[in-house]
Amino acid sequence: MKNIEELIQKAVDLQAKGLVTGQVADELNVSRETATWLLSRARKGEEIQAPKDISVDWSSIGKSSYRLRYISKVMADMVLDLLSQTNEDVDTIVGTTSSGVPIASLMAEELGTEFAVFHVLGQRVDNTHPGGIISRNFGNVDGKRCIIVDDVITSGSTISQVIKQLKEFGALPVGAAVLVDKRGTESISSVPVKAMIRIMRMD
Repeated sequence: MKNIEELIQKAVDLQAKGLVTGQVADELNVSRETATWLLSRARKGEEIQAPKDISVDWSSIGKSSYRLRYISKVMADMVLDLLSQTNEDVDTIVGTTSSGVPIASLMAEELGTEFAVFHVLGQRVDNTHPGGIISRNFGNVDGKRCIIVDDVITSGSTISQVIKQLKEFGALPVGAAVLVDKRGTESISSVPVKAMIRIMRMD
């Protein structure tokens, strides 16, 4: 995205295709508050104060399976580093949302583990995070040691929901790996986080 007007138009286009605010936020890698602000800017006469957020466009990686494979190798190496620090093992890589799934799949191949998928459910009316489910079409997480993979951490709510769901299956989340951490966090719900890029605001 070159400027804010392009980002607003992209948000409007996604909403017109049937995506709700939370899905627009996930697709644009912005917070739900930012997605709400972008959509309100498109409506005349409605003005909401801009949230402090950063849009992440990693489509130059996502459009190339060659690039995705190498990024996944880097993230797998980060996971190995984390496991050596925590003296843990991993049985399953859990991909979240549509963006984390291809990376997680390639990481599972690289690390020789099983692969599981977490589906985020639709957004609630009050914009809170609804949680999600572990897909039964992929690896079983029952009692497994898991690494969670996502593309971008904005608020941490998606990874928090995955952690909660994994624990309900008796699984042990031993870490999370992401491309970009906009929250600047070392852990979420006591689960260590490794990020290729960590962004911190200096407000």
